[in-house]
Amino acid sequence: MNIEKDYIKLIFGLKLKQARTNKNLSLFGLAKITDLSKSYLNEIEKGKKYPKTDKIILLSEKLDVSYDNMVSLKLDNNLAPIGEILKSGILKEIPLDIFGIQENDLIDIIANAPAKVNAFISTIIEIAQHYNLTRESFFLASLRSYQEAHNNYFDDLEEKVLSFCKAFHINTESQITLEELSAILIEEYGYTIKEIAFSEQEELGDLRSIFVPKSKTLLLSVEIDEPQKAFILAKEIAYNYLEITERLYTFSWIKFDNFDQVLNNFYASYFAGALLLPRQSLIDELNLFLAKTDPKPQEMIDLIGKFNVSPESFYQRLTNILPKDFQLKNLFFLRLSHQIGADTYQIKKELHITNQQEPHANEMNEHYCRRWVSIKTIVEALKQNKSHFFDAQISRYDNSNNEYLVFSSATLDPFKKDCLRSITVGILITPGMKKKFKFIDNPSLQKQIVGVTCETCAVKNCQERASEPIHLEQKTRNEKTDLTVQQYMAKYS
Repeated sequence: MNIEKDYIKLIFGLKLKQARTNKNLSLFGLAKITDLSKSYLNEIEKGKKYPKTDKIILLSEKLDVSYDNMVSLKLDNNLAPIGEILKSGILKEIPLDIFGIQENDLIDIIANAPAKVNAFISTIIEIAQHYNLTRESFFLASLRSYQEAHNNYFDDLEEKVLSFCKAFHINTESQITLEELSAILIEEYGYTIKEIAFSEQEELGDLRSIFVPKSKTLLLSVEIDEPQKAFILAKEIAYNYLEITERLYTFSWIKFDNFDQVLNNFYASYFAGALLLPRQSLIDELNLFLAKTDPKPQEMIDLIGKFNVSPESFYQRLTNILPKDFQLKNLFFLRLSHQIGADTYQIKKELHITNQQEPHANEMNEHYCRRWVSIKTIVEALKQNKSHFFDAQISRYDNSNNEYLVFSSATLDPFKKDCLRSITVGILITPGMKKKFKFIDNPSLQKQIVGVTCETCAVKNCQERASEPIHLEQKTRNEKTDLTVQQYMAKYS
């Protein structure tokens, strides 16, 4: 699609339709007074055709609109947001086909109901501004929707990993080594790998790696540990094996230029996770762990340690394997961040598979429930000065009574000074789930009533509360006011 040409056609079509409806003319009526076919006018309004000058003059005369106004790309205030969206090229940045949407279908919707679409777009823009949503946030939200729609499992990528292992004679039953990963990049893909001290420059302190495409040089931070290095190397292999060219060159990412980079970054990360955590090996280990009737926290830490990965990579991989191979499709993933000394916790990453489970991010600076095991592991890691603190609990959400088995690992963030993070997976407790987790009824597994944020929580006498339930109280006041109003209306009607 040629953005500039198609943008001009769409804008003209919108203006023509607006001028026609302002005159209370149907397409049939406009066709009759202009001697132009109805189908031709319909294609103009849908942005599929752009009329020649003589036709524009004719339309202008019959609709009492100046020629200059008709050909101008400036839209009236009530259609301006649509013009901004079309001009921005945002529709091209998101590959609509992955959601089963054809671009022409979306254009037809815009052309057929511009006022309604405009109102919708204006609402979205206002919400985005109110909640400080960035372009990157929009891209990442689109990616999450894509993952959730596929239960975060992608057969084609799993098959690609198996094909790669076969082609490079890699034993999927044993742990792939850093030496193997480095050798593949150097010998097969012509990489040069150098380790440098990123921390010597303040601007690079949060980065783990930089890839220089011109010389195929991979710069690695000397501060990263072995699991982080393995993930970066595996991800570089993925970019090459999957023949991805539209990619990011830093890890962690600084910015996304378009949605293709977001999607390709996910594909490469998924491939890396599947390579470092082979599906069958992980299934076998999980079956052994789930068969235990009283597993200790250290046993989960040991399980993660059997693979050359960080806790985050391990938990991310669980969100692929649990829905597919254990039929546990109601689960969530969270990454929380906490700056030592602050009283706030931030959700930096989230994923909800099948259901929109309760623990979700908010952009209103509310206080997340201090009863979450995600927060308690951070507190304990700090208190006990542990490099990896693991805990689990059964969380029952007060607002829905849904219960989840929640695992959480807290570690220091190696790239943010005085910062800790926790990685969490929660699994909805159902009769089918209980059959798979032999320890689910063990009395040593703590049960806790939790909320989402303190500001919206109805739990009484909560000792951990960080804020009064102001939003809940306001909602209750409004409901009482409405009830009283209804009583007065009934009395005086």
